[in-house]
Amino acid sequence: VQLVESGGGTVQPGGSLRLSCTVSKATSTSMCMGWFRRVSGKEREGVAAILFNGGITSIADSVKGRFTISEDAAKDTRDLQMHNLTVEDTAMYYCASRPIDCGSGTFRRWTYNKWGQGTQVTVS
Repeated sequence: VQLVESGGGTVQPGGSLRLSCTVSKATSTSMCMGWFRRVSGKEREGVAAILFNGGITSIADSVKGRFTISEDAAKDTRDLQMHNLTVEDTAMYYCASRPIDCGSGTFRRWTYNKWGQGTQVTVS
């Protein structure tokens, strides 16, 4: 599996941004796709996840009501839509996949074995 993130950038507080994760060489359709973020000096935090084929989604409490995750079938991407961004959302955002579904422990980062290189989101 190869993952490539795009869509990062700088946005003002209250703004919106959409990140995309392009997936290639997928080996299973039952894997879970997750979005994580890492603030400098802190542990990587899971924010959203979706089953590879869409449908089941999970959103972390810290971003619930502002972030959504979806599948763009036409582009074959898994997108993270972010609204009402705050400076606390500033982080490097990563797309990741794991070979099991999005059930138990969806945001346990150590269960994900494939990672993209990340895309920077800056809110200022």
